[in-house]
Amino acid sequence: MILNPLGHTGLRVSALGFGAMHINDERTTELEAGALLNRVLDEGITLIDTARGYGLSEERIGRHLSARRAEFVLSTKVGYGVDGVADWTYECIVGGVERALRLMKTDVLDIVHLHSCPLPVLQHGDMIRALADCRTAGKLRVAAYSGDNAEIDFAIASRAFGSLQTSISLCDQAHLRTRAALADHAGIGVIAKRPLAGAVWRHLQRPGDFAEGQYWDRFRAMGLTGAEDWADVALRFAVFHTGAASAIVGTAKPANLRRNLESIARGPLPAELALAIRSAFDHHGGDAWPGLI
Repeated sequence: MILNPLGHTGLRVSALGFGAMHINDERTTELEAGALLNRVLDEGITLIDTARGYGLSEERIGRHLSARRAEFVLSTKVGYGVDGVADWTYECIVGGVERALRLMKTDVLDIVHLHSCPLPVLQHGDMIRALADCRTAGKLRVAAYSGDNAEIDFAIASRAFGSLQTSISLCDQAHLRTRAALADHAGIGVIAKRPLAGAVWRHLQRPGDFAEGQYWDRFRAMGLTGAEDWADVALRFAVFHTGAASAIVGTAKPANLRRNLESIARGPLPAELALAIRSAFDHHGGDAWPGLI
């Protein structure tokens, strides 16, 4: 597995990251969740990403991987859902960090993101101060932000975050204009979320989900054709042609994990195909297509 530096954080992350959102409830049994999480590490994936909002995910990571904690970079997201505390307050951020430490049975969290924190709240400063205080206290290593658009612009400009997680896919390339360059100049690591764009090429009709519907519109407008396996193309584009340190893909199915690993093993796309994907985005509405949170 390819390992990349995450900006100037001192962390190195696998080019393919594992998103743990799909092990969030009883549709995946405890036995299945444990087997999948351990297989992720066995395959060389070193970045595991979760969130307060992902149901049983944090608890299951703690239950099944605490004995292998030194083998992976642990990323989570906070800002809401702490009992007895209002969302998006200083106390909620600190409480969310402490809850994640307890559930995942670890002394320190490698990366903690503010999870799509609204811009006015982000600008107020308390959320940033809370993460900074948790970092000073040794509870986390990297303060980070997860989101898109104006919030990401503010996060970069603030220089308060060591890493960003943002939507990056063949249907979501807004960051490729200025944000990637700005983040790189500031030494900020970039993690790609939604690299498969909801696999919208599977649908003959527009999906009802907001994000997938938007991506379906974009994919059709871009006029992309000819690939036998768009999932393979999309993942390799996000991993090798965007500047992201890691692309996070979530699944509860071992077969999907294996397919994703096989795609990464194929390496970069042919240069002409990567260029065609960028050009299609730019020439068919990219200026009007914001990132999708």
